[in-house]
Amino acid sequence: MQDLREREIGVLFWPTPDPKEILPTVANLGVRCAQLGIGGDLDLGVAPVWKKALADANLRITTVCAAYNGEDYADIPTVERTVGFIPADTRSEREERTLRVSDFAAQVGAKGIATHIGFVPHDPSHPNYVAVRELVRRICDHAAKHNQTFALETGQEAAPVLLNFIRDVNRPNLGINFDPANMILYGTGDPIEALGILGNLVLSIHCKDGNWPPKNDPKALGKEQPLGKGAVGIDRFLAKLAEIGYKGPLIIEREGVDRAQWSQDVQSAIRLLESLKSSAAQA
Repeated sequence: MQDLREREIGVLFWPTPDPKEILPTVANLGVRCAQLGIGGDLDLGVAPVWKKALADANLRITTVCAAYNGEDYADIPTVERTVGFIPADTRSEREERTLRVSDFAAQVGAKGIATHIGFVPHDPSHPNYVAVRELVRRICDHAAKHNQTFALETGQEAAPVLLNFIRDVNRPNLGINFDPANMILYGTGDPIEALGILGNLVLSIHCKDGNWPPKNDPKALGKEQPLGKGAVGIDRFLAKLAEIGYKGPLIIEREGVDRAQWSQDVQSAIRLLESLKSSAAQA
């Protein structure tokens, strides 16, 4: 498989048990790299099937992103209650699932795993903070056995809170999957400013767009938009990535739409990113 180009465009998609159900759609996009989103229901025993299918398609998986049964992104209180490692009643099973996702990633040749860990308490003495910190350390140590990184998705904490948590975990393979839209959707800060704060920890990124939450509803999330149609400012985002020296893939993420709309929006996003990259190269 050929080496990836600097800031090569890729896509995040969710595999099914049979690669033939989704892989042709991805292959038609013409990308050579991707992230896999692994839902809680996927039987991880399909790794050998996917390894072969990905090799046949000449598609490199850079990161495998774990999601979990029972997560709900309806609004901010629901996210706080259900997402990631904060809910104590599902913490152990989600830790074990993440370790198995790391094993799956190793089988398909991915050098990184990622997830949303949930709303980390600001107080480092809070029991949930301590428990999640220790859990993240264990996942990092397991991933290190596969020579993998572990990336925490941005959005649910302001950049300084996430930075302090990562420093407290104190593992060399821990970093960030930076999603600029999530900063906006959760109302946690300007993504360009946050990227400046977190830049040296960025392991991977999502190219995703969205609008800010309504000002009159503190419980609401913002709404995702097709790339270039929201408040992120993708041209500014790419310029900031270049400024901090990020050279990894530009992974397009599009959620909440059917497959036909997903393909259409991703194709549009590819064209936009190619145009912006071309303009930057000529400047």
